[in-house]
Amino acid sequence: MATTLYRFDGSDDALAEKLRTSVHPLTGAIDQYDPLLDLIDDARFVLLGEASHGTHDFYRERIQITKRLILERGFTTVAVEADWPHAYRVHRYVQGLGGDTDAVEALDGFRRFPTWMWRNADVLDFVGWLRSQNDARSEAHKLGFFGLDLYSLHDSMAAVLDFLQNVDPEAARRARHRYACFDHFGEDTQAYGYATGFGLSRSCEQEVVNQLVELRQRRARALPTDADGWFYAEQNARLVRNAEEYYRTMFLGRVSSWNLRDQHMMETLEALDAHLGRDERSPKIVVWAHNSHLGDARATDMGRLGELNVGQLVRERYGSSVAAVGFTTYTGTVTAASDWDAPAERKQVRPALAGSYEALFHAVGIPRFLVSLREPGTAADVLGTPRLERAIGVVYKPETELQSHYFHATLPAQFDAILHFDETRAVEPLERTSDWETGEAPETYPTGM
Repeated sequence: MATTLYRFDGSDDALAEKLRTSVHPLTGAIDQYDPLLDLIDDARFVLLGEASHGTHDFYRERIQITKRLILERGFTTVAVEADWPHAYRVHRYVQGLGGDTDAVEALDGFRRFPTWMWRNADVLDFVGWLRSQNDARSEAHKLGFFGLDLYSLHDSMAAVLDFLQNVDPEAARRARHRYACFDHFGEDTQAYGYATGFGLSRSCEQEVVNQLVELRQRRARALPTDADGWFYAEQNARLVRNAEEYYRTMFLGRVSSWNLRDQHMMETLEALDAHLGRDERSPKIVVWAHNSHLGDARATDMGRLGELNVGQLVRERYGSSVAAVGFTTYTGTVTAASDWDAPAERKQVRPALAGSYEALFHAVGIPRFLVSLREPGTAADVLGTPRLERAIGVVYKPETELQSHYFHATLPAQFDAILHFDETRAVEPLERTSDWETGEAPETYPTGM
């Protein structure tokens, strides 16, 4: 893969001119996403990315596209980069189940860092919309909302115990005994990972595997009317098994822990597909996650280093039934923290670096546009040379922009289409801190004037 970081010869201007004839401007019209729906065609899995975890425009547009997929293409399930038990609480609310009285309360499980990813104004509105849709739908056509991630080790253990206590107190006692293996570390998953990863303490691997095996055996004997409850419990037990391994390996290498996490998300997606399709239906699922999870890893620097991701795995598993859409921005604001577990801030996003895809899209001169990458032609040719691509997660460090937030990628091999929004604004958290309200003063970088 090419290692050139910057181009200062003005060649991007010529490339931008070629690209300008191939993009579809997004004007806000009701039919602006018709070309995207044509590209998606009859795909059963639509992967909608984001270039940061804190940009309002990405949430808003994913929601608009998802609504059209639900209303016009028969999609019924949204699977997101969130933990299973907390997303399942939202799922129960939108299905008219559980004790939550409104969407704000249903999102209350998302109280750990980074809370703004799901406790924000855009998601709140979407959850309310899902509930209103379900209130008018038959049982067989209700919409679902599920989480794919694995950070909820202790909450998932608690969910397993609560479920078993209601259906089989003796099985709950056995599960409680197995999960007590973690008690020495409290809820400090990193301490557990450090101690077991370096052989300073015995791991809980066997206990969590045994619990998952028992739950799977019990689920196989469950009545069809109890299928959803046992499925929910088994997914929590599987999350505990995978999270234990994830934390045990997180200090031993980035590639191995990254791969475990994305393999878990893929396993969850496959399990959802199988569970929802048990009555011979073919589920249609929209996936929301970061570009780094949904763009095919084989088209990036990380893939060359051995990383895989959901985008690669789902393409390998489901082939032409998949459509992957990436999102990019050039500048604006973003909700992010300065460090892990630090407060949410409204931070300035520096203009994209020269030599990046984002800088090339800025040079096109159209504020918002869609570009299809699936068919050979001008766009695929122009964008087919490896370039820098930006990724902002829940932490944004503009002072180390290149090292922290850029990697090389080949965009047409990563995604089937890209949505570019030249200037974007930060997503609005439900709980706004003074740091977020004040925001970060606009930088004068790079001139310092």
